[in-house]
Amino acid sequence: MVTLELIKELRAKTGVGVVDAKKALTEVGGDIEKAIDQLKKQGLAKALKKSDRETHEGAIASYIHSNSRVGVLVKLVCETDFVSRNESFQALARDIAMHIAAMNPKCTKPEDLDQALVDREKAIWVEQLTAEGKTGDMVSKIMAGKEDKLRRESALLSQAFIKDDSMTVEEYIATKIQVMGENIQVAEFSRVEL
Repeated sequence: MVTLELIKELRAKTGVGVVDAKKALTEVGGDIEKAIDQLKKQGLAKALKKSDRETHEGAIASYIHSNSRVGVLVKLVCETDFVSRNESFQALARDIAMHIAAMNPKCTKPEDLDQALVDREKAIWVEQLTAEGKTGDMVSKIMAGKEDKLRRESALLSQAFIKDDSMTVEEYIATKIQVMGENIQVAEFSRVEL
């Protein structure tokens, strides 16, 4: 049974509307954790639907770490200036800048990782696997897995979000897209360290 208290609790944890909270809870039989997972999946689906929409507005956020040795600028874009001036959007941009300062991603998406870096790593892996006596098809499978892991760990959107490691940065942005109702993208970022 879905109670008003459950709906309030889910709304407090996710920021979704009453109707969406009630629907998610009803679908999973009142289990809060399952409802949160359901909403995350829906958020990614909604984000994918909105990803083709034009983004001409946005904000640039900065973050300087407390030791003054790491600084980040991030350009976060959206569809309208109304959303770009919204405090939630500004907070999202700051959260992403802080994540970049802490996690030092090399690119935005896994497929954007510099191929020269991947090739250098592959050469090292081949030497290691050969030294371990691995050959043929086994090497190919291991190499594919290692490359996939390298790309995911090096890309901003596929890294575990620093404030909530139960989701990736991409999933975190999707939760905000679900609430704000607009396409939101990380256009570019720059990280400087002494």
